[in-house]
Amino acid sequence: MATLKEIVSYCDRRTRLAAFTDAPGAQNGLQVANGGRVMRIGAAVDAGLVPFRRAVSSGVDFLIVHHGMYWDMPRPLTGAAYERVAALVKGNCALYSSHLPLDSHPAIGNNALLARQLGLRPNRGFLANEGGDIGRIAPSRMSRARLRSRLKSLYPRVVAIEFGSARPAEVAFCSGSGNSAMAALLAAGLDTLVTGELREEWYNVAQERRLNLYLCGHYATEVHGVRALAAELSAKFGLPWEFIATENPL
Repeated sequence: MATLKEIVSYCDRRTRLAAFTDAPGAQNGLQVANGGRVMRIGAAVDAGLVPFRRAVSSGVDFLIVHHGMYWDMPRPLTGAAYERVAALVKGNCALYSSHLPLDSHPAIGNNALLARQLGLRPNRGFLANEGGDIGRIAPSRMSRARLRSRLKSLYPRVVAIEFGSARPAEVAFCSGSGNSAMAALLAAGLDTLVTGELREEWYNVAQERRLNLYLCGHYATEVHGVRALAAELSAKFGLPWEFIATENPL
């Protein structure tokens, strides 16, 4: 057993929470408290009634999510918003959110882990943000065909748009939505990006600018950071942890 204060303090420091400017309303950090003690840690990609109920039914009393609850607050606590909060409060389950800090982190961030699961070692960042670059870039000796094959072995659905180098010297990574990363990708002189999703318009850009784009799913590319942070907490505080999965295909 550990105190909620100890757990939150570790998460804040590890994710460098104070350094980041995030999207309006993101509210990184502790979003809902519990009774003050933590006995079981959970990790999920999204804040939502179903993952909250699944966490509570598993005995989780500290849940880490990538996408928190407060994107469009203030919101009246009625309807679905009330149900979400009520599920946590009734289940004595604290909620901790970490969005851009868990995309950017060089050790436990989504993008660093996306690269490493392919056997690549990121050595620089791109997509600048206050607090640190969000995306990561890794040198690669893999062929384009090998990269596509590796990704398809790791993710349930991969859309491959291949108009760039047959053997890209570097691969860029931007988990979740890659729309904001495209200008930075082009500015960096790169032609290969692994991301979660893109708007339709980028297909024509890929043809015209000769790019390789690999879309592996917004949800699927953002399971890594919350898992890594939960595993660290488990090791440090001697607490069990589990990943709370949902059937999100997007």
